[in-house]
Amino acid sequence: MPARDLVTKELASLLGVFSHPHRIRIVEELRSGEHDVNALQELLQISHSRVSQHLSQLRSHKLVSERREGRHHYYSLAKPELATWLLQGLNFIEAEMSNVDEIHNACEEVRGLWTTEKK
Repeated sequence: MPARDLVTKELASLLGVFSHPHRIRIVEELRSGEHDVNALQELLQISHSRVSQHLSQLRSHKLVSERREGRHHYYSLAKPELATWLLQGLNFIEAEMSNVDEIHNACEEVRGLWTTEKK
């Protein structure tokens, strides 16, 4: 397979992982440090099994890593710069939707939330 075809296929696969809003939220939540499934479930307000399915997708692409402690599984970003990369995506949303105040304001709010240290 030619290099260009191989690379574009892999890149499309990576971008496909982010085709679901919950997976983007999981990456954003893991930006501040590791969380277990229960914490992510509470933050996202979705079922335990859905969180696990999304984490499985992220794990299969080596975007999150897992640490086990007894019966608990803790997840963190394998490459923390991934959260910064997603944050830069807001520039594309804003550029396309600059005439829509709601999207612009939401991007500003999220930028503030995602760039502020969580405790």
